[in-house]
Amino acid sequence: SSGINAEYGCWGTLDFLLIDTPPGTSDEHMAVMEVIPNCTALLVTSPQAVSAADVLRQVTFCRKTSANILGIIETLSGFVCPNCSNCSLIFNQGGGKRLADHSNINFLGTVPIDPALSSLLDKGSLLDQIESCTSYQSYSDIISAALKHLELDSCRTGIKTA
Repeated sequence: SSGINAEYGCWGTLDFLLIDTPPGTSDEHMAVMEVIPNCTALLVTSPQAVSAADVLRQVTFCRKTSANILGIIETLSGFVCPNCSNCSLIFNQGGGKRLADHSNINFLGTVPIDPALSSLLDKGSLLDQIESCTSYQSYSDIISAALKHLELDSCRTGIKTA
């Protein structure tokens, strides 16, 4: 928590602060909740049942600690071919949606593995280049859904959505 304290105060006023924590209900989660009261969780799962089970424990943790849950995103939901841009399902599909429905939580969308997007991000590419990636629309849709559930719009936040 001392690392979070040191970093949290140096950014000034923020619309959003995303903190990526490991799966489960570890000390990192408790530290975030102590330092940032009234934080909202955005839960991420992959389509597999074992991942959804881990995230279900996070749902339970959030509810026991009265943390708001913005929604669930399913990642690794397909693979975008770097040659033809078709998206193939390489895992089961729908684990995130089933978990969201079961837990009565907003399902915000799915994100495939996209080697083209990964390559552009590694290069520090500009947004106009990233928009050409097959998976860009998935991210844009998730951001729009999240803003809607937060009752914000892209004009206020400056976040560009499709």
